[in-house]
Amino acid sequence: MSGAASPSSSSPPFPAPFGPAWSASLRRGTDAELRGWVEAALGWCDDADAVSLGHFRRNPEMRQKADRSWVTEADTAVERLIRERIADAFPDHGVVGEELGDDGGGASVRWFVDPIDGTHNYLRGVPIWGTLLGVERDGELQAGVMSAPALGGRWYAWRGGGAWAMELGTSPRALRVSGVTTLAEAAISTASHAELDGSGLAPGLHRLLDTVWRDRGYGDFWAYALVAGGAIDAMLELDLSIWDAAAPAVIVEEAGGRITDFEGRRVFDSGTTLATNGVLHEAVRSMLASASRGGEPR
Repeated sequence: MSGAASPSSSSPPFPAPFGPAWSASLRRGTDAELRGWVEAALGWCDDADAVSLGHFRRNPEMRQKADRSWVTEADTAVERLIRERIADAFPDHGVVGEELGDDGGGASVRWFVDPIDGTHNYLRGVPIWGTLLGVERDGELQAGVMSAPALGGRWYAWRGGGAWAMELGTSPRALRVSGVTTLAEAAISTASHAELDGSGLAPGLHRLLDTVWRDRGYGDFWAYALVAGGAIDAMLELDLSIWDAAAPAVIVEEAGGRITDFEGRRVFDSGTTLATNGVLHEAVRSMLASASRGGEPR
């Protein structure tokens, strides 16, 4: 979990607002300023992608951290590069990174950096990994960029600017969550059924899986890109830190979706994360919280 204070910790009364107009209302700055942050981040990712791809499938040096997760030489090299770029372009901005800590101090603008989200995939040669950059002002997330060079894709958004994807050299396309309104038609993803089941935080998981049309474990940042693009309708996950969640949160919300913890609070590092197309959010939450199936405990 992040040691930094989580942004966007408000819990609006039910029914909670969501959608592009609501997301735009959270903007703290001009459109030109926020778009400039995104354009800068996309440029930094050109260099970061070259570093991470240079080590991919080449047995990078690695070590195990205190939390038993792994970090590679590529993780630290990418984060150092991004920190240098931020310091050069925006010297008054703070940075909170997964590998090199929090130097945000009292800065009103902070960047959240996950140099390689999906490190275990990276280590095994699975191409689903990427660099995630999120930026907040005064405690509210404002923009996000996700770059996945091994997939040939990038996803980005800023408040009031929409959510966008660029894939395999194509022109940017606008992202919009699905219009699915019933669980029986829904496609969902979980990072790990076993972890969710063992956590005790989702007693209705099996009931949910029995109800939805389809479930697949896409995992990591990519599942949130799929929610934002309407390919799937919900993603459930445990134990995200703020650097994992910041960029996906802005992209999902600008695409019209909703992202909270399992209790419905709009916090992004509380231990549980649920991202949906918005209209299904409370139905998924309600079923996750219910352990009954056909009147019997499950």
